[in-house]
Amino acid sequence: MRSLHSFRIFGSEAGPHPEDLSQQPPFPEDEQDDSTLIKTVGWISAGLGAVALGLFIGRELRQRYKFNRRTPYDFYSHSGDEQDVDFGIGV
Repeated sequence: MRSLHSFRIFGSEAGPHPEDLSQQPPFPEDEQDDSTLIKTVGWISAGLGAVALGLFIGRELRQRYKFNRRTPYDFYSHSGDEQDVDFGIGV
C-alpha cells in the first residue's frame, strides 16, 4: 500500500493524488473478503478464549468455596466404609 504523504525533502510525491483515489475502490474484493474472514475468526477465538477463562476461574472459585465450608462430617465421611479394608495395612 502506498503512502499518501508527500516527501517534500526529495521534491516528489510518493502516492497518488487524492483525486485519483476517488476513482479506485479502497480495497480489492479478495482483500476485503480475506479481511472480513480474519476479523470473524479473530472475534470468535477471542470469545472462546473468554469463555474458557471464565469457566476455569469459576471452577477454581467454586472449589475454594466448597473447601472452605467443610463440616466435620466431610472429614470422616468414609470412615465406616467396609469396601477399602486393604488400604493402609502394609501388605
